[in-house]
Amino acid sequence: MIICCYCGSENVLGNECDFCKAPLDPARPKLKELVYLELAQRSFKDLVLFHTYDLLLLLRLVREERSKAYNLMRSLQKGSDLIEMDSDTISFAESEYRAYTARMKLIEGILIDRMGYKPKRIDDKLLESLKAKIENE
Repeated sequence: MIICCYCGSENVLGNECDFCKAPLDPARPKLKELVYLELAQRSFKDLVLFHTYDLLLLLRLVREERSKAYNLMRSLQKGSDLIEMDSDTISFAESEYRAYTARMKLIEGILIDRMGYKPKRIDDKLLESLKAKIENE
């Protein structure tokens, strides 16, 4: 007897629930032990399997790096007026900013699909509240 994890119905055999037609062996996201910036380089297919809490942590890291890349890019652009600046250095800073922006939008898109919105700010209070809800389940 297999119990559906969505509706709780008992099923004899098969890959989907007889009542709600949900898969009987879904791959549900699990919390990661450690979330680090390099995880943001993964594909959509990988990121969509991350737990929402982990995506929020990752989004916070990506937003921080994007801000740093933006500040570096602006500093280099302003500095190029004062001293001779290598165009490769400036274009590298711009490409880093664009890459972090794209990663940020990807993660935000996944969160919009899950939560219905993207959080403007991801602070410790939000993360602690979500973590407490996860641990109580």
